[in-house]
Amino acid sequence: MSSEQEVKIAAGHDEVSGLLTAPSNARACYILAHGAGVGMRHQFMGAVARGLDERRIATLRYQFPYMEQGRKRPDSPKVAQAAVRAAAEKAGELLPGLPLVAGGKSYGARMTSEAQAETPLPGVRGLVFLGYPLHPPGQASDKRAEHLSIVQIPMLFLQGTRDEFADLDYLKPLVERLGSCATLTLFDDADHSFHVPAKSGRNDIEVMVELLDILAAWVKQAIR
Repeated sequence: MSSEQEVKIAAGHDEVSGLLTAPSNARACYILAHGAGVGMRHQFMGAVARGLDERRIATLRYQFPYMEQGRKRPDSPKVAQAAVRAAAEKAGELLPGLPLVAGGKSYGARMTSEAQAETPLPGVRGLVFLGYPLHPPGQASDKRAEHLSIVQIPMLFLQGTRDEFADLDYLKPLVERLGSCATLTLFDDADHSFHVPAKSGRNDIEVMVELLDILAAWVKQAIR
């Protein structure tokens, strides 16, 4: 695996940490935001970075200000979106000329899509969502996703069929309404963390390999 380079990102009034993993033959960079309860060094985030490194895709992981400062309450959308935008700008500085895609896990995915809807992220050609949080568990709705109709670049939704944050009765019609710019790939029996029970006949490593293969193939198409 390529070495991890620690970077600092100026995000408005805040400075946050980032980790850049960039193979010498990278064909794109994925700007990867973490979920609400974990930071950029979480095992899942590391597994994505390592797997994409093997598939010639660089990653820039980064912290949201609240996580950087050790607070539990996530940032306001305005503050979070500023961090997303700053990370995209940093990726462009660190890897000039390399095609960019952005997104993340759960909360990070939604903050990225909201930032893109507000003002297109510089240099970003597509969005990849690793478990999009369409609604809180037990409160099925698609209200959180109304802004997605504004997004004009390709979007990839990678979602488990047992994800309590995305009722498929709402997610599938949503993706259909978004038309040709949106792609939904479902992982049977996987939950919001892409964990699968033993009775599924697969394990989490196999699911991760499938997820990364699909992500890398989609990125190759998106950056053409």
